[in-house]
Amino acid sequence: MRKNTRVIIFISGVLLLAFGMLGLKEDDKRFQISKGLDIFATLFRDVNLFYVDDVQPEKMVQDGIDAMLKKLDPYTVYYPETKLDEFKMMTTGEYAGIGSVIGMKDDYVVIREPYKGSPSYKAGLLPGDLILAVDGENMKGKNVEYVSSRLKGQPGKEVVLKLQRVGEEKPLEKRVLREVVQVPSVPYYGMLNNEIGYIYFTGFTDKAADDVRSAIMDLKNRGAQSLVLDLRGNGGGLLDQAVEIANFFLPKGSLIVSTKGKMKQWDKEYRTTRNPLLPDMKLAVLIDRASASASEILSGSLQDYDRAVVIGERSFGKGLVQTTRDLVYNTKLKVTTAKYYIPSGRCIQAVDYSHRNPDGSVGTIPDSLMKPFKTKAGRTVYDGGGITPDVKIEPEKYAKVTQELVLQDMIFDFVNEYAATHPTIAAPSEFVLSDELFNEFKEYLKKREFEYETASQLVLERLVKATQDEKYYDQVSSQVEQLKNSLGHSIDRDLDVFKKEISDILSDQLMERYYMQEGVIEYHIRNDKDIAKALEVLSNNDEYQKILK
Repeated sequence: MRKNTRVIIFISGVLLLAFGMLGLKEDDKRFQISKGLDIFATLFRDVNLFYVDDVQPEKMVQDGIDAMLKKLDPYTVYYPETKLDEFKMMTTGEYAGIGSVIGMKDDYVVIREPYKGSPSYKAGLLPGDLILAVDGENMKGKNVEYVSSRLKGQPGKEVVLKLQRVGEEKPLEKRVLREVVQVPSVPYYGMLNNEIGYIYFTGFTDKAADDVRSAIMDLKNRGAQSLVLDLRGNGGGLLDQAVEIANFFLPKGSLIVSTKGKMKQWDKEYRTTRNPLLPDMKLAVLIDRASASASEILSGSLQDYDRAVVIGERSFGKGLVQTTRDLVYNTKLKVTTAKYYIPSGRCIQAVDYSHRNPDGSVGTIPDSLMKPFKTKAGRTVYDGGGITPDVKIEPEKYAKVTQELVLQDMIFDFVNEYAATHPTIAAPSEFVLSDELFNEFKEYLKKREFEYETASQLVLERLVKATQDEKYYDQVSSQVEQLKNSLGHSIDRDLDVFKKEISDILSDQLMERYYMQEGVIEYHIRNDKDIAKALEVLSNNDEYQKILK
């Protein structure tokens, strides 16, 4: 009962916190909050006391809080004490563990990629290693979250892993010494040619600005006259880091972002405080649909000041600001407290969570309701849907066969099997996937009896079901059978038709297997159409200036 009482006190604390954040408003609002607090606490107590089966109080509280916050937006999140490592990882890029990307494969969690220099890398773990047991505990059927929690722990403490490796008949035992793992915010930077530098930047953790600054200074020393800043896939992070990185390119005192909430304390302006590192260097910024939040503050502010050419796809559209509050019992609440506005005055939030459809779903803000704003040079930009690039690049669209090869782990498995018998391949700067290797992959798929349904076959199945439900099938059965025969596909033919896109992904995974993340990026640089466009724009000063005017 004492534990349950603590849970009730915690619920009361959360509701009182909400009350305190609302401030002194009309009496009926205060009454509704007080009433709700009493009802929730009484209901929770009585369910716990009288429900026919045993209940788990903490899980009930967690489920209740999750359901409540789900009605707001995806970014307002409660962190119980057991998930504070996850919170720390998001804000600092650090956690104590073995340093690997992991994922599900059949009934086990598999090592996808050990971070370079991490404990798992030092211990010799390889992509494709199935984690059979952790410290003697069987991991069959355990999900990624559970296995991850068992791999994390006190730095300096050893964890014993039982692994099944491709090409090995018997399981292996590996002892891994846990360390504080720092996931780099800049996993790669280098020179694209003699004059143009490149920085691949993945997250705004608390050391992001330092990492970007170090990369910039090194590239300058190597002769960089222009710079490509790659924010594709960068989901954001700490707002102050976005402001500091913007300061590398914009004058002291420049407004980068302002925040506005329903409480005065959330209304703030964030300006640059130092002279820029690169006041005049030509700059291209790459974004895509996964560039969000702090990435949009950085790319949007540079666009609003006409300081960089933004290239790629329209960004995600997250214009909401979260603040972290400490709660009782060593828990935290990350709550949306404001919207942010970039220098032109626009808010780029794409989804209106305050107005939901009757079914609870939310919609994006339609183009017809987007308002125009002006950059410093007078160019027209719009709010309400992310950052629209100055130069649009159409995203890759993959065929169904390619998607299925990835989803069924056929490429991943082939690469691991290939690596088991081929210790080396050509360097990323030189690698070319040969016809011989592609044909070897095709033979592997036959051995694995790879099968999939095309998009047209799936549509046909729905058509058949619809005609059966509506009692039309007997009338059209002959035409349906004829269509089935026409749509029958040859996997061999599909592999040849979509050879290029399959080869690109196969090459990526080979680079990752042999040369890790750095190798993938270095290989991509040679074949990336966004980077090719950035090189073209930065190499042509007239085109560069024309875009920014």
